[in-house]
Amino acid sequence: MRNKPALTADDCHKMMAACKAEAQKHKWNVAIAIVDDSGAALLLERLDGTGAIASEVAMGKAKTAALTKRATKFFEDRVKERPAFVTFPTPGVMFQGGLPIMHQGECVGAIGVSGMQSHEDEQIADAGIKALG
Repeated sequence: MRNKPALTADDCHKMMAACKAEAQKHKWNVAIAIVDDSGAALLLERLDGTGAIASEVAMGKAKTAALTKRATKFFEDRVKERPAFVTFPTPGVMFQGGLPIMHQGECVGAIGVSGMQSHEDEQIADAGIKALG
């Protein structure tokens, strides 16, 4: 049997605080989702002034990144290169803004952000991952 790293509640709160700080620094209204490696929700926050749909999109981005172990930008770029790729079964949302959380070569979860331009959403998610160290 092997030991597998997993996110703790403290890890999630630390990442969420960093994501919120990055969003607030730029006055960006977003929803932030943190999921485990199976895509199950661990923490979700929708900042004041953020549209309701953003929570669903953030969860979709996080789930996609966790299940595929890829940044969701990969799928967005893939669709641009080959539009028929959009018909390929994928586990979720194919827009930039979801990043997998890697630790010791394992995907332990993901962060998805929605509410701003996709590259800004990814910037917020990246701030959370960097806070984990």
